[in-house]
Amino acid sequence: MDEKLKDQDVLLVKEKDNDELKVVKGINPENKKLDTVSPKPENQQDFMKLDKHGNMLENFLENFSRQFKDPTHFLFFKAPADKVEETAKNLQTALKNPEAPENKQLLDMHKVEPQAQTQKEYAINPDLVNWEKFEKYGITREGLEKSGNMEKLLDYQKTNLMPIAMKFDEETLRSDARFSLRKQDDGTFSPNVHLIRHQPDLERPYFGIKFSEDDKQNLLKTGNLGRVVEAEFKQGEKTPVLLSLDKQTNELVAFRKEWLKVPDTYKGAQLDEEQKQRLSNGEKVEIKGMISTKGKPFDGEVQFNADKRYFELIFDNGKKQSQSQNQKQDTGQNETKGVRIPKNILGVDLTEKQQNTLKAGEKIYVSGMKDKEGQDFNAYIKVNAEKNRLDFFKFNPDKAKKQGAEVTPDNAHKTQVAVNSEGKTNEATKNLKEPLRQGQTKPDEKQEEKQLKKKTGIKM
Repeated sequence: MDEKLKDQDVLLVKEKDNDELKVVKGINPENKKLDTVSPKPENQQDFMKLDKHGNMLENFLENFSRQFKDPTHFLFFKAPADKVEETAKNLQTALKNPEAPENKQLLDMHKVEPQAQTQKEYAINPDLVNWEKFEKYGITREGLEKSGNMEKLLDYQKTNLMPIAMKFDEETLRSDARFSLRKQDDGTFSPNVHLIRHQPDLERPYFGIKFSEDDKQNLLKTGNLGRVVEAEFKQGEKTPVLLSLDKQTNELVAFRKEWLKVPDTYKGAQLDEEQKQRLSNGEKVEIKGMISTKGKPFDGEVQFNADKRYFELIFDNGKKQSQSQNQKQDTGQNETKGVRIPKNILGVDLTEKQQNTLKAGEKIYVSGMKDKEGQDFNAYIKVNAEKNRLDFFKFNPDKAKKQGAEVTPDNAHKTQVAVNSEGKTNEATKNLKEPLRQGQTKPDEKQEEKQLKKKTGIKM
């Protein structure tokens, strides 16, 4: 299924006289009936896609309630677009016994009430936004609406990363950035630009807040500071805030503690007072008995993200990373952090799979590269994290290491020693020190002379 569907929902509907759940296509403009299709992957192009942060669902349900005489004839459920078939099956099973506690919990989680839907009112009045100021960055109001970023802006959220173009005299600066809205003294709102930073700046104080080593580790690992701190936005005024890292731009983001509202439940699990208090202090809290979108109970850690402005699940990959580290130590793999993986090496375009293999610290074999003399050559390539570079090898570096041989990078970028470019030799080439060129099947005159000298000791 399309990768984009992971960021979208679809609307499932069940009629009272039909036990089958179907996906909504929309309202037929001719007969004013509800258009639906089976929740199968092959029908995904017909699904009515719902942006998780947009207002398309509200608009649809408002039209639905207005046009249908008996809206209660239908039951609506919202499901992830990339898991719609599986979710539909789980919901249909739950509908057979809807009063069972676990079934009711699953149905309530996905249920959408048409009559309870009203036209969404945003936190920021769009008429108070100075849209003209966006144009100096090459951003238009129409473009924001089409990309789904308008709703985020008007709800005090950041947009996704967007390409911007700023003109300075005859030069144009192009980059990617996120936008938010900043309230001005006159009550209007202007764009606030969040440019991408090379890395988080945790060494300098943030509005008077100095970070300990634990603070830095928390921000880099989970993206959240994990405690309440006091920021001095105005001289002499201390404001309790929670801090998180915008992982798209590497910018620190503050959220005032007084604005935070901790829910009584999270993903179907009831929170006790201690959990709510710890969550309000920015701590990471373990919650048991949550219900997944598949209707299965699970446990996990939850923490508030000041950048995203909501409570999120924190996945601790420490064990996985430790296992990965052990595997890399066993197989001789290197860490690739800090080493740039190019898309092209010496005239050869690397596939996405090859790039990912290098990023994972594993070797790749590349044919048809050009050396300094313009000759074709082949080599094994692997990341050398200690020296922050890519190393070239004549032979399989992992195989040689396992056999106890010394592995030396072919820093001169010479051609592969094998006739067949796989590290093999034959009787015609075994006495040659230098390799044959790619496509060469036998030694030339000079190579034959060296070979005979090596073999007989006679100089020709």
